[in-house]
Amino acid sequence: MAVRKNGHSGSKAGKKTVDLKAQYAKYRREFTAADLQRYTETDEGIPAEKVLAQLESIHQRETRKRKKA
Repeated sequence: MAVRKNGHSGSKAGKKTVDLKAQYAKYRREFTAADLQRYTETDEGIPAEKVLAQLESIHQRETRKRKKA
């Protein structure tokens, strides 16, 4: 393996990357449709008017910030 300018071969960082990739692959395989539903299911509906009001207030706030700058 090539030696870097700082004197480290980088083998530890490479191994960590491989281990991390293996862990992500394992979790992806184990993640089921039931898990997805648990995270995406809502107990009650969110009114569109409420979401729209929140988006409008955020837009107004950000527009004011840009005008000041």
